[in-house]
Amino acid sequence: MNDEAVEPYRRVRRHPERASYRAEDAYAILDEGLVAHVAFTLDERPFVVPMAYARDGDRLLLHGAAGSRICRRLAAGIPVSVAVTLLDALVLARSAFHHSMNYRSVVVFGRCSPVTDREAKAAALDRLMEHIVPGRSRDARAGSDKELDMTGLLGLPIEGFSVKARGGPPVDDPEDMDLPCWAGLLPLSLAPGSPAPDPAMTVGAPVPEYLARYRRPGAGG
Repeated sequence: MNDEAVEPYRRVRRHPERASYRAEDAYAILDEGLVAHVAFTLDERPFVVPMAYARDGDRLLLHGAAGSRICRRLAAGIPVSVAVTLLDALVLARSAFHHSMNYRSVVVFGRCSPVTDREAKAAALDRLMEHIVPGRSRDARAGSDKELDMTGLLGLPIEGFSVKARGGPPVDDPEDMDLPCWAGLLPLSLAPGSPAPDPAMTVGAPVPEYLARYRRPGAGG
């Protein structure tokens, strides 16, 4: 999709060459990320709230407490924007002005609707758990009716969105290229540590294979 076909509200204007409006680019970022920042307006005040999420086909699932203000307001269908960002490197240039970061980000615009059907909700919560730790939903106890009632789950269609990314080395001014200053990238990644068992665990269960080999999809690729 070219810029001319993109609605003005989601068109990237600063460095448009870094933008993408392809669903596959948005999905790749969403599938790797873990935390979504959800922005909305309430009582004429702007709010940004971090939430657990998962992609379920062409929609986002947002997880919260059923009685929370954010779940109640978002379920009413107010406009929202949801941002997920992956930080890949710090970009150290020769000048302070040209320091930057390499990143991949997606912002989704739209309105949420609640997931209320009990069977659909249980399946969506399994999808959420699989997004966070693939394989975990087969081990953990499924939610009870009471727990399902206490859990807020919202669906947001991935229709209006913008992707923006930066990659590559610093971009310095020609007159700065010979400065005696180190320049380059400091790569960053989400690296899991060693699994730490719960001290209260009474069963000598081994560390699951999916946890011992845990990594985010696309990380380091």
